[in-house]
Amino acid sequence: MPSTKPRPSAPLYEQIRQLIVAALAAGEWRPGDALPSEAALAERFGASPGTVRRALDELTAEHLVERRQGSGTFVSTHAAPRQQFRFLRLVADDEAGSFSRELLGCRRVRAAAEVARALGLRTAEPVIEVRRLLHRRDRPVVLDELWLPERHFEGLTADVIQNHPGALYALFESRFGVHMVRAEEKLRAVAATPEAARLLQVPEGEPLLSVERLAYTYGDRPVELRRGLYHTLADHYRNELN
Repeated sequence: MPSTKPRPSAPLYEQIRQLIVAALAAGEWRPGDALPSEAALAERFGASPGTVRRALDELTAEHLVERRQGSGTFVSTHAAPRQQFRFLRLVADDEAGSFSRELLGCRRVRAAAEVARALGLRTAEPVIEVRRLLHRRDRPVVLDELWLPERHFEGLTADVIQNHPGALYALFESRFGVHMVRAEEKLRAVAATPEAARLLQVPEGEPLLSVERLAYTYGDRPVELRRGLYHTLADHYRNELN
């Protein structure tokens, strides 16, 4: 269990936030679990309930926990309907429903240099490569390729993915204990290659939105590199700036 005494290197609420994150990373509370009450956390950390509340406010803003009126504070989970597509910002122009998924492949490969660099691995270290299509309105909209360090996802196969009814990130939580807490993205316009054009059912050279995402778990550890090609004829990328 992480230490219950905050380190005197930051404001007290930030020290408590760090200790709660350390407890989450250690698996003391799993995604979907209820946290102890503010009073219990205040006693544990030797702080006032108000200080604990501010730490929880910070964690809520980071989407690491969520407040539920009348129920308490819970560890955020990608299994919750509103969290399943938290990192996917492609929105239908006509507000059409969610995506269906088509798995194209899942295999163990050696990490290319750029994949290894992004994930903090050695070149040629084993990774799991997953390719899939996301459909909306019975048409392919997103071509996804993602790479995951095998050491964190040992046993991930096509059958495991096919037999999981929910989002991939919910599977990563429940089966492998890896919770994606934040992501960085790079966006650029590209032209469809012959393979992408075939899979997305568009003309070769069709403009596509390329989205490269690096997702992190607790402790700012990168655990997924994802590259997506988005066909935005009837969809748009939406972000909220605060």
